[in-house]
Amino acid sequence: MSSPAVISDREFTMPRQGLRVLVSSVSSDSHTWNLVYLQLLLEEMGHEVHNTGACVPDDLLLGECRRLRPDLVVISSVNGHGFLDGRRLIGRLRREADLAALPVVIGGKLGTEGAGAGRYGPELLAAGFTAVFEGDDAIEDFRAYLDPHGALLLPAAPALAGVA
Repeated sequence: MSSPAVISDREFTMPRQGLRVLVSSVSSDSHTWNLVYLQLLLEEMGHEVHNTGACVPDDLLLGECRRLRPDLVVISSVNGHGFLDGRRLIGRLRREADLAALPVVIGGKLGTEGAGAGRYGPELLAAGFTAVFEGDDAIEDFRAYLDPHGALLLPAAPALAGVA
């Protein structure tokens, strides 16, 4: 008669190898497919992902940043209000002493006139985002922003992807 093998009675937790990433939308964006896509992409790259979902109020996002202490915050918008909501959000986040140095990136459809590579990036970088991903190559540029070992490639200065 066979019995199940017991290997150990102790819990084992694999050490974290990737980044702890907080994925979120802006407060006015009710879309979720983009957040699920980013979550799956980041998990496939070996990162631990916490997805706050859609229509996230600024206060909730700031609270989650404090609670989770992520290595990176990824803001995604597809409703065309990413520029306005993102600019407000990053201003609030950068005014918080304990969150001021946190890397925060934004991407997606940032304005109502379409992707417009480079159109919104300079102002969003000036407002405090670490990097902006817009235009046809946004996902490829975002993937390149993360190295294969899970380390964040922080540029010496804010990065603007999709600008010729």
